[in-house]
Amino acid sequence: MRPDTPAENVDHTAEAARLERTAGLYPEDAEALLLQAAAHLELSGDRPAATALYDRLLSPSDGSSPGSSARLENPHLVRALKASNLWEYDHEAEARAIIDGVRASAPRDPAPWVIVAEALESHDELEAAHDTFTEAATLLLTDIAEPPYSTHPLLYGRHRVRRMLGLPHDDWDALADTLHSSPVSLDELHDPKRVWSLGSDNPAELEAEISRLRAELGTYREALSRPFPVAILHWPADELTELLTAYPSLATEYPSHDQHLATIESSLRELASSGTPNLGIVTGTVPSYEAFAASEGSSPADVTLLPQYATTLAARGRAVAWPPQRGVACWCASGRGYEGCHGA
Repeated sequence: MRPDTPAENVDHTAEAARLERTAGLYPEDAEALLLQAAAHLELSGDRPAATALYDRLLSPSDGSSPGSSARLENPHLVRALKASNLWEYDHEAEARAIIDGVRASAPRDPAPWVIVAEALESHDELEAAHDTFTEAATLLLTDIAEPPYSTHPLLYGRHRVRRMLGLPHDDWDALADTLHSSPVSLDELHDPKRVWSLGSDNPAELEAEISRLRAELGTYREALSRPFPVAILHWPADELTELLTAYPSLATEYPSHDQHLATIESSLRELASSGTPNLGIVTGTVPSYEAFAASEGSSPADVTLLPQYATTLAARGRAVAWPPQRGVACWCASGRGYEGCHGA
């Protein structure tokens, strides 16, 4: 659930500096870029510098620095990451206070829940971690027939903690088993006795543990194989009007705004039904699109640029996960809940 930061063959300090410079050039993408920079700083061991970046993101806007809290898309995630980082260098009291605040705010995004629950788990607060995972599952997955891909780590984490606590399987554990695609079962992967086998002198036990670790690695690589969502491009009504006024030939792609919105929803549902995970929506603007076309040495009227533009926005952290969580406003910005709008 953290920003993707490869752990090998990377100068994390230099990469963090590069991302900070990029955030200055693209203030609209500063939140995603600075979160990645903070993750690199954590990996470099400079946790105080990572905290400084989280504080920069959470500080009130003064109009001079990108990524301030007035414009944050997911302040709960930033606070959760800050808490996790603080606890790693002996700021436990502050970390606990932030974690309590995240839980009390009941975010609709699963990522902050996973971060704070895993922070508790990593510091042997297993009961608190279990309660946190359960709160999140109750909030986000009650009466949900098919858990969104982004919520799977909630169920896997809860399953893992329950195994560590010796609790019997319940319905959500069974659901986690169903969603798990690795050939090695979750019960095996989350077996507390595995830690003992790592110190064993028995070759058979070590070989079995290596097989389990390979299965875990395969699942992890599968999760990282999509570092950003498969995203569909969305134009708000005013932006689409401006786009078609400037480039009338694109009207063949966008006959009307209503049809554009309907096409987005139907395309995403088709992708979901085909088994494509990690779907999202990116919102375009005409100035951004024109700048992208210029960078590609092409004309904005070129219809083949549109999917490339969408992919670029997704890679810059601009995608919003689809489908929205229960109770969240529809992606089309109608102001209605998704269930009563395009999710009907």
